[in-house]
Amino acid sequence: MNKNIIFCVLLFLTIVPIISANGEPSTAHVLFTINNVWMLVSAFLVFIMHLGFAALESGLTQAKNTVNILFKNVSIVALGILTYALCGFNLMYPGEFNGYFGFAGFGLSMPIGSAGLIEYADGAYTYFTDFIFQAMFAATAATIVSGAVAERIKLSSFLIFSTIYVAFIYPVVGSWTWGGGWLDYKNFHDFAGSTLVHSVGGWAALVGAYMLGPRLGKYGKNGLIKPILGHNMPLASIGVFLLWFGWYGFNGGSVLSADPGAISLVFVTTTLSAAAGVIGAMATSWVISKKPDLSMILNGSLAGLVGITAGADVINPMFSVIVGLISGIIVVLSVIQLDKLKIDDPVGAISVHLVCGIWGTLAVGIFSENFNLGIQALGVLSYGAFCFICASIIFQAIKIFMGLRVSEEEEILGLDIGEHDMESYAGFQIFTVE
Repeated sequence: MNKNIIFCVLLFLTIVPIISANGEPSTAHVLFTINNVWMLVSAFLVFIMHLGFAALESGLTQAKNTVNILFKNVSIVALGILTYALCGFNLMYPGEFNGYFGFAGFGLSMPIGSAGLIEYADGAYTYFTDFIFQAMFAATAATIVSGAVAERIKLSSFLIFSTIYVAFIYPVVGSWTWGGGWLDYKNFHDFAGSTLVHSVGGWAALVGAYMLGPRLGKYGKNGLIKPILGHNMPLASIGVFLLWFGWYGFNGGSVLSADPGAISLVFVTTTLSAAAGVIGAMATSWVISKKPDLSMILNGSLAGLVGITAGADVINPMFSVIVGLISGIIVVLSVIQLDKLKIDDPVGAISVHLVCGIWGTLAVGIFSENFNLGIQALGVLSYGAFCFICASIIFQAIKIFMGLRVSEEEEILGLDIGEHDMESYAGFQIFTVE
């Protein structure tokens, strides 16, 4: 189809809804249409992030587990969206509730006419746009866990955990701030989810990695750490760029409108923090290991993105550089410290999402005059305690009733063969037998 024809069709579809009864454009409908379109664009940008997670996790793990990694990442999206539609959305946004827990009923409603359109959210976007944007966030929280428990968790156990966590735990804690709950009342600020998404997933990742134990051969005697290298660094790099790209929808869409000033500020702070994260991780890893480490700068960029997510709308652009720089430094130090503690995280998910999520949330209280550091710390502690306890209970229950970890034979052979009876790269399968 000719590009001009496509443009005319899109222009027609945009203009028709904003014409009033007398034939004149309505300002309210113009703003409504523009805001709604931007929210939908942001939703599919967040959706693209799942491709980024899949590529990053696959690249940073062993070839023999690639099918398993990809299977989990696709399944998580489906399970996350469906459970969020069934109950998560109405747990997270229950309307009038006690500030701690509320539930507006099962399933999505079917608002008639303007109730789901111009009258919904003060004419910023539709009821359905609100759901699909938030559903993408819900699926992201579970995806974070996937990388930290990779290469040794049973597929069925992981899927059960993810379903429960996304269906109930994530939306309940989300309601405390984004649903108008008790932390929102106290003026706790987490713009796009340094804590509400990333730390919530990060706490579960920490519990899962600890309870599973390290991969075979990861830690030797006398504190010896044996690196288990990723099999495809180009794929991992592509994954990071996809995540960075999608983050403009993650943070930019969280403005919840197409306000040009707010969105442009968010884009700038997001970009500067990510870039500074790369530099911080590069300098730190280079000094410590005496060699420039690609995996560290990849995680450094993500660290900067996670760090700024809580305050992208309120932190001065030059302060966002500091947030990102510190994020890049602490992600490297965190990876090293977790290895010393023998907590095996194949992709650095705990360091990126939990540690930098905590730092980014606290940074709001440090670099913004409108928010209190004590309240930010209260939010971090509250989310941490609740998520840690809930994740521990769920993982422990699964461990008791069906087990968490694959057999030693399956782990050596690879989860692609053991769990799926498939090869990631047919004819090129490499087995680890050490």
